[in-house]
This record gives sequence, structure tokens and C-alpha cells, in this order.
Amino acid sequence: MTDHTDRKRETAASFGAAADAYLESDVHGEGRDLETLADWCADATTALDVATGAGHTAGALADRGVPEVVGLDASPEMVRTATDAFDGVAGVVGDAERLPVADDGVDAVTCRIAAHHFPDPEAFVAEAARVLTADGRLVVEDNVAPPDPDLGAFLNRVERLRDPSHVESYTVEQWREWLRDAGFTVERTARFKKTLDFDAWAAAQSLDGETRERVETILREADADARDLFEIETRDGDVESFANLKAIFEATLSE
Repeated sequence: MTDHTDRKRETAASFGAAADAYLESDVHGEGRDLETLADWCADATTALDVATGAGHTAGALADRGVPEVVGLDASPEMVRTATDAFDGVAGVVGDAERLPVADDGVDAVTCRIAAHHFPDPEAFVAEAARVLTADGRLVVEDNVAPPDPDLGAFLNRVERLRDPSHVESYTVEQWREWLRDAGFTVERTARFKKTLDFDAWAAAQSLDGETRERVETILREADADARDLFEIETRDGDVESFANLKAIFEATLSE
């Protein structure tokens, strides 16, 4: 297995520096998707939220009454932010692809809007299967790529240019394949779009100057198929907003 240690350290450092901004982020801190993910895990007794970031998902699980919630992140600053901000959340610094949890240790694993940063998301899925109890569930939400490879390449080009820690957004079918290969049954999938204000989206990564202009130019000059799928809106030559494709998967271990 390829060792991605250096890349993971760089990603953790970049997110650690932005911990306060992520805590205040509307993209991560609110939305029906967050409510759906928490609702699907409301009957858990012990939940592990992987790549917890500023802790919004872990906090939502605790608010639903899950007795034990642990937020795991590679960034110590993110873990500290999560545990300070949300009551009922414990924290641990760790690697999503090498979870520091015993076999059959939790009955819910969650991961929200983070796996596109993982060098090896398939390893994360396998680790989730290992740490879950036989009646546990994995609930994953992430940005996803469309089936059309050209549109998928367009999306990932924009995301990597805006955020170098972005590895890849994958298709829904790729996620289902990884889940099946790890022994999961996909119980349900929710797909949706989330409209993003371009200025706020750019500011979240301190995107300015030449790089911001390059990203905006790519969106502004997108072909008709990309403009339609990603709902790119412009006014007076400036990009105002566009839509991200997202999916939530609920999976249980097959008997």
C-alpha cells in the first residue's frame, strides 16, 4: 500500500489552520443533509465520526441522544475545536485509513464531506467495516462526480485548483462498489445538489488573485453541459454561484 504520510500531514496542517473558519462555515454547520445523516444514526449507542473537522456531525449525533460520540480527525486543532464547541463529544487525533479503534468497537461510523480528501477512501471503508459491530452502520456523505467522465474531470479540476488537498470526488457507483467489496449492503442512498455562493466558497480556502481568476474563468467558460449540470450562474461576467453534487450512503454489514 502506498504511504501517503506526507500528503496527510500537509492536509492536516492546512485544515488545522482553518479550524475556526470551518466552525463558522454554513456549508458544514447546517443543512438538511446534516439532519439526515444524524437521523440515520439516531439509535446508535457509540458513534465514531471520522474526519470530524470542526465537529458539526459529531455534535449533531450527540444532540440526537447518541450516548457516546467520538470525533476523529488528523488535525489536533480540529479535534480541539470540535470538543470545545460541542457538548457530549470526545475527541481523538487519528488517520481515517488506520482507525485507532478495536475490532467491533462502535455501532455507528459517520463521515461527512471529507472523503474526497482521503488518498485511499477504499481503505477507510475497509476500516469502517472492521471497527463496526455486526449490527452497526456506516453513513457516508460526500461530494460526488457525475457518471460522465468529462464532467467528472471538469469538477475535479475546479476542486483541485481551489483546494490542493482535494484528491478526487468519485461517482455514486464507485462508492457502492467499495462498500460492497468491504462486505456492506447499501440500504439507501440520498442524492442532492447544494448551491454554493462563489465568493463564500472561494473565501473558505482564502482563494484570491490569479488562482481565483483561473477558477472563475473555468466556471464562466464552461460548456453547456457543465453549466446545466452544475447550475453555474453568472452576472455581468462574474460567477455568482454553482451547485455541488452530493450523496449520502447508509450501509450495514452483510450477514
